[in-house]
Amino acid sequence: MSYQTKRNTASETLGFTYPRLHEGKCWYVDFFAFDPVTGEMRRKKFMLDNIKKKSEKRRKAAEIIETVTRQLRAGWNPWVNTQESRGFTLLSDVLSRYMEYIERKSRTKTKHSYQSRVNILNQYLSSCVLPIKYAYQFDSAFVNDYLDWLYLDRGVTERTRNNYRGWCYSFAEFMVSRKYIDSNPVDHIPALDEKKKFRKDLSPTKLKQMRQYLKREDKYFLLACYMEYFTFIRPTELSYLKVGDISLKDKTIFVSEDFSKNKKSAKVALNDTVLKLMVELGVLSAPSSYFLFGKNFKPSPDRCNADQYNRRWKKMREALGWSDEYQFYSLKDSGIRDLANEQGVVVARDQARHSDVSTTNRYIQENSMLVHSEVKQFKGALDDDEVQETEGAEEVAS
Repeated sequence: MSYQTKRNTASETLGFTYPRLHEGKCWYVDFFAFDPVTGEMRRKKFMLDNIKKKSEKRRKAAEIIETVTRQLRAGWNPWVNTQESRGFTLLSDVLSRYMEYIERKSRTKTKHSYQSRVNILNQYLSSCVLPIKYAYQFDSAFVNDYLDWLYLDRGVTERTRNNYRGWCYSFAEFMVSRKYIDSNPVDHIPALDEKKKFRKDLSPTKLKQMRQYLKREDKYFLLACYMEYFTFIRPTELSYLKVGDISLKDKTIFVSEDFSKNKKSAKVALNDTVLKLMVELGVLSAPSSYFLFGKNFKPSPDRCNADQYNRRWKKMREALGWSDEYQFYSLKDSGIRDLANEQGVVVARDQARHSDVSTTNRYIQENSMLVHSEVKQFKGALDDDEVQETEGAEEVAS
């Protein structure tokens, strides 16, 4: 293989060629580096003619070659402004680095979700006639086009499109913090108005129908349903709970920060209905290290994926002839609704481990709010009799 062939191969692989000394009428060190603006390799020279002695020229050339080689390997590019050089990092490299970060930081379900987002973005890039290549090209125009592709071409819902917008924002923040881009391009991209959620809460009649069916057909899944309705613990969190997390004395169950959605540990109250069924099924007799809901929702040394809740719920739903709008998570909606109406929204907020009452209120659908008869008798400071009495007193005083 000729020197020139080796040089071309190196430039294609590395984006640069290694510096080399040229001797003759003119002494100089040169190398080639990829210019992202022109899209071509450009030659860079360091002239040595101002040095008289050949030995000094060779010594200086050796210093230049060593320094430049080290800088090139570290990512330096002579054609890119130092402050902007990270912007010319390949987007594919940034995405790989991003996923390495997610792998170290997040739970398994989150990793899969984020990997799916990255895969969809790569699908879009492969569909583009002129896909972006560098990090700096991840701008508002690109993100807008990407979200339009999802919403208009792939036909996702407003909510899904907004979820992807949220992911793009998070990914852009990752890029900003690492100086790949200067600002978050998603800041000025608005979310779409969302339709009301498809999921519906369960009426008291449907809850009773479910209880009767599962008491007869599957008491272990009934316990899982009780947990969702009474404790509001999310399905993924349920799948990580262990028998040892239950305190019969305190009537609580511990949800660890290791798998909780909000990354905070908390104790959640267990009412008598849940505990009674636990005792009846003998789950509290299982080893403390066992997962509470293993295969078939029985205590097991092996954790079962959270998908089993939705699969088993669908089977029950079909048996009862319910529509798709009634989902396993509807139990949480219904539980928050009923607890808020009976004990107040603040109690429901704390049991649901929400940081704010506004989050709890989103679970209480409009048609689920009760009209309290006590309000009809409420007078307050603006009652007509009180106003007239006050006005009369003021006249006497004057």
